[in-house]
Amino acid sequence: MRYRLVIFDWDGTLMDSAARIVACMQAAAHDIGWAPLSDAAVRDIIGLGLPEAIAKLCPDMAADQRERLREHYAAHFVAAEREPMHFFDGVASGMARLRGESSLRLAVATGKSRRGLERIFKSTGSGEWFHASRTADETLSKPHPRMLEELLAEMRLAPEEALMVGDTEYDMEMARALGMDRVAVTYGVHARERLARSEPVLMADTFSVLMDWLYVDHHDDVRDTELGTVRRSEIS
Repeated sequence: MRYRLVIFDWDGTLMDSAARIVACMQAAAHDIGWAPLSDAAVRDIIGLGLPEAIAKLCPDMAADQRERLREHYAAHFVAAEREPMHFFDGVASGMARLRGESSLRLAVATGKSRRGLERIFKSTGSGEWFHASRTADETLSKPHPRMLEELLAEMRLAPEEALMVGDTEYDMEMARALGMDRVAVTYGVHARERLARSEPVLMADTFSVLMDWLYVDHHDDVRDTELGTVRRSEIS
């Protein structure tokens, strides 16, 4: 395998959680008497830290209202966790396979809070998949590359030894800022065309496509394949 570290986004990449995030944010806006938020507007900010997401979503909102929106969103989301969320098809088996690679390290870089990530780790038993993680409330939010820099430092690796996997422009851009290879999964929240602008080495329509690509040597020139669009001429 080419990489020594694979870093995953969470919402929209590993877990099928976008619909719940949208519903909880819309409910929170209703709670505080804010104008209705469209599905598309909320989906656009998934992946950012919550304060940054709210600031982008509601730029005209006063600071006290933003705090109330944050509190109501968090309450709705925690309450909704009584109903389990699910990983995308192929994630559980794929992560188990990757975890079996003795020379490979796995990490999470997410816009979730540490508390939120730990809750989902506990409820799904997935925390054991990862050697490290960073959340938006303990470092800088995407698209700033700080959380990737911290993960690389913790693992004592260079950017060229790592791969970022995500479903948003924010994931792609923080990796590109470091010259790190990046894979865009197209089943999440940002459109294929938007992801393509960040020049990922692969655009994967399913998690299984990503897994196939990680375990296949690529030596041909840039081309479209059954695995997705390969943009690197020598990936091995």
